[in-house]
Amino acid sequence: MKHLTLIWFLFGLSFSLFGQNPSPTCYRIYLSDKNNSPYSIDNPSEFLSQRAIDKRTRFNIPITEQDLPVNPQYKQQILALNPQMQLLAVSKWLNTISVYCPDSAIAQQITSLPFVTSVLAIGSTELQDNPTASVPENPVPMTQNVSSLTKDNINYGNAYRQIAIHNGHFLHAEGFLGEGMLIAVIDGGFRGIETNPFYQKLIDEGRLVGRYSLRPNFVDENLLNESRHGARVTAVMAAAENGQFVGTAPKASYALIFSECNNTEQPFEEDLLANAFEIADSLGADVINASISYSVFPDFPQGNHSYADMTGYYCFPSRCANFLGEKGIIACVSAGNNGLDAEYHIASPADAFNILSVGACNVDSLIAGFSSHGYAFDGRVKPDITSVGLSTLTYFYDNVLMPVDGTSFSSPVAAGLSACLWQAMPEYSSTEIMQIIRESGHLYDNPNPEFGYGIPDFYKAYTTNVSIYDYKPLQLSVYPNPVTDQLNIVNPDGDLQTISIFNAAGQLVLQHTVNGDALIEINVTSLPKGFYVGTATIDGNKTASFKFVK
Repeated sequence: MKHLTLIWFLFGLSFSLFGQNPSPTCYRIYLSDKNNSPYSIDNPSEFLSQRAIDKRTRFNIPITEQDLPVNPQYKQQILALNPQMQLLAVSKWLNTISVYCPDSAIAQQITSLPFVTSVLAIGSTELQDNPTASVPENPVPMTQNVSSLTKDNINYGNAYRQIAIHNGHFLHAEGFLGEGMLIAVIDGGFRGIETNPFYQKLIDEGRLVGRYSLRPNFVDENLLNESRHGARVTAVMAAAENGQFVGTAPKASYALIFSECNNTEQPFEEDLLANAFEIADSLGADVINASISYSVFPDFPQGNHSYADMTGYYCFPSRCANFLGEKGIIACVSAGNNGLDAEYHIASPADAFNILSVGACNVDSLIAGFSSHGYAFDGRVKPDITSVGLSTLTYFYDNVLMPVDGTSFSSPVAAGLSACLWQAMPEYSSTEIMQIIRESGHLYDNPNPEFGYGIPDFYKAYTTNVSIYDYKPLQLSVYPNPVTDQLNIVNPDGDLQTISIFNAAGQLVLQHTVNGDALIEINVTSLPKGFYVGTATIDGNKTASFKFVK
């Protein structure tokens, strides 16, 4: 019943639900368009860093209207409705604005605006009058790494086994330590990063390229009590103390994005996470680690998700995460720690398409009991892979090394090695690298709901030497998603022959012949609302698939 209520709420605001406790103060606003925007795809430097633009060019990733920021005029008109209103988050890919306002009448006022399609209540909290400081628009550029750590002198200390289980030490020995790669760490606090001497190399070498906060200013909260969780996650990848603790990507650069709120659990955090994904993209991040998952919101239970929602396209952060792969990012996401609970399945955004959701095992390759199980509700293999998340070594606080548990720590083990693998194989796209990682899993031919495709062998992935010309799938970009009337498919090579669209039951509902166009426009107004899978063909035997929601 909750699932149906949320869908109804999404497409038409129901004010009767606002009478439930707790009373909403946070809202997600869905916008109709980006008309008359001051931004243009012809001038991407206004909203993407040069690093991000260069990556788009390198992999022929088109910059489309989806990449344009939310229309600032719409944002200004919404915020002008009430002096108490504060901006919480934005999503340009999903064209939403999320706001805080304690005035219970604000939802009706927002809905009356002509460019607003729907409003969803996403939380009940109280914020200070002074809004959160804005995220810097000009990220710090990466500088050349000058670390003394080399492939010939690595001593991992007690971290050896959590890397060796993936044969990551062999990949490192080839000289691939993450140099030149940018990893965005999205988490719930990075206390200690600047003061712990064991992160000093990261700072001194210019590899800490930015620290961003999306966290609201809650009333009666001591800001000095920032969580250390993100710092511990970062150390799993970034540590470079030879003979004591070396991480999975000790020469990579890092951007830290603070999105998770530790004093509450409410749906507006999903909006912060989606915003963080888009910041990472705008920075030109190669890899994202998100040790975050959402399913149940004790402080706003009307926003709870069920297992039936874990389809990859229902939950808000999953819908946003679906775009990461096609934007040229490898995303590693914690599967969740619900394996011993009555509801033991993965949580959002681990159900998303085209990301790596990561379960947890120990160094002896035994699954951790707490690791959330798959599959995704629609039957896809989840988690994608499994890494060490039971007794994972990290800096617990100050200079103390300790083993910690959770898929929060299996994910960065995999994320760091993913960065090293992509450094080793730069000709491959992010989606290709993620598929190669899946295929290197020890259970690839026989996946299961606990391990997914299994424990990946990153050295095997590197040495298999798959021909890129045989392996490389068609490069497609599909937008808008969700779609209302016209679906646009971008194929830079212009070599598609047919597009076939199937409904959730696997029935062919639409077929379109392509005439070599780089932009294919398909009218989908006749299709009922729902989830669809498309297949594109070339030369009669090569295919690529895509998904969209009507």
